[in-house]
Amino acid sequence: MVKVFINGFGNIGRRVASALSRDREIELVGIGKYSIDERLTEAVEKNFPIYVPENSSSKFKDAGFSVSGTIRDGVSDSDIVIDAAKDGLGFDNKIDLYVPLNKPAIFQGGEDRIGSKKVADIIHNSRVNFKDMVGKKYVIQGSCNVSGIGRIMQPMIEKYGKQIERYDITLIRRWADLEDKKIVKDSIEWDQNPHHQEDVKSFIPQAKLYIEAYKVPSRMMHVHQMTVRFKETAPEIDSFLEIYKNEFGVAILSNVSGTGDIRRKAMDLGFEFGDTNMVHIHSDATRKQGDTLKIVYSDDQTGMVIPENHLLLQSILFGRSKDDAYNRTDSIFKMQKKRSVLESEFGG
Repeated sequence: MVKVFINGFGNIGRRVASALSRDREIELVGIGKYSIDERLTEAVEKNFPIYVPENSSSKFKDAGFSVSGTIRDGVSDSDIVIDAAKDGLGFDNKIDLYVPLNKPAIFQGGEDRIGSKKVADIIHNSRVNFKDMVGKKYVIQGSCNVSGIGRIMQPMIEKYGKQIERYDITLIRRWADLEDKKIVKDSIEWDQNPHHQEDVKSFIPQAKLYIEAYKVPSRMMHVHQMTVRFKETAPEIDSFLEIYKNEFGVAILSNVSGTGDIRRKAMDLGFEFGDTNMVHIHSDATRKQGDTLKIVYSDDQTGMVIPENHLLLQSILFGRSKDDAYNRTDSIFKMQKKRSVLESEFGG
């Protein structure tokens, strides 16, 4: 069995830990926890071994929590680390822990690929560069928005290739996750330099891609509007949607009035954490005009990257083929079943 340590237990860490605890090929060494809060109680209830900073053991013990060791112990005892720290802290963890202890690590989308605080040279997107991850020591798992873009663009590239002139994508991002305590401001804000464009171009370098990003007062889900311009006439909508009929992690929905419909349905249906773990193309909002196709799809924020982390483990640790990895990941996340249920509820 492969031993995995999860350094951080926030929105991503808690989801990854829950998934890996169901994978019989993986031994979850434990989770790194830095503060005493309701997340710590959740980890205890799920019987996850808890590792804390070296100077914090007494604080956790005085609060009545049993700890299995220090963060350094957890890293040392593992074969690979999934770094789920807050944005920007992955670099410090790499320098202080992973490099000295010679441990490979998977970082999350908030970390840098270039500059003085880069943690890795490559961003993973299972639909595009899965096979390139075999044997890599340090990899960034793309953010939810970046992961979703890859799932939509790559099948399109494989079908239409050089017929496509350019892509313009507007990201309408939710302000905070459902479980976040931060206040959702009554404001629409824009990103003057969204990292998503360069992140996507790092694994789809040939694309003429232009991205704008806005943050809106919602907790439910991201929405992307992708405008694809073809060199000649754009394909018919039905023909275009056909390429996603069997795409892993993509559902085709209609009769949806907004992201809240999907999220509330996912929670009503008992999806863990209320996650669908996929993108949802909204067929009734897809338009064709001349050489232009306009696609609207919603992106399951944090839930999107959890199966991607699991897929990345399949490549780095086991060297599996993509099809085998998809099957393995689907056995944990039941994404095909979720897709079928959502398409039945909302129409495909």
